Amino acid sequence: MFAFRLDARSGVPTYLQLVEQVRSALLLGYLEDGDQLPPVRDVAAALVINANTVAKAYRELEHAGLVAPRAGQGTYVVGAVDPVPPATYARLSRDLRRWLTAAREAGLSQDQVRAMVALGLEDEQTGTGAA
Repeated sequence: MFAFRLDARSGVPTYLQLVEQVRSALLLGYLEDGDQLPPVRDVAAALVINANTVAKAYRELEHAGLVAPRAGQGTYVVGAVDPVPPATYARLSRDLRRWLTAAREAGLSQDQVRAMVALGLEDEQTGTGAA
């Protein structure tokens, strides 16, 4: 079953962390159409957060068309997305781990790594960037 995790230092609201984890799990193929999300109470207890926070995340996912509640049964994934093909995921994940190791060895903090990745994504999207 899918399990959530939180990063209290990220500065991202808890409910948005939960939303993004479900989105990422869908894109990476960890969650698929028809899979059940953990019950709100179970997530709240496991993460030691308010159940309303989890419910808010689930509502956000419902509004995005990614999940749907079933009366008395729970919340299920209904959104179809094209996940990353497993071979592509494995190859790029390996390359990313190497890059992250190099960044750590160069003394970069997590915030610096995040900033570099965000800028790289932005540059790639706009067609700008350092050569």
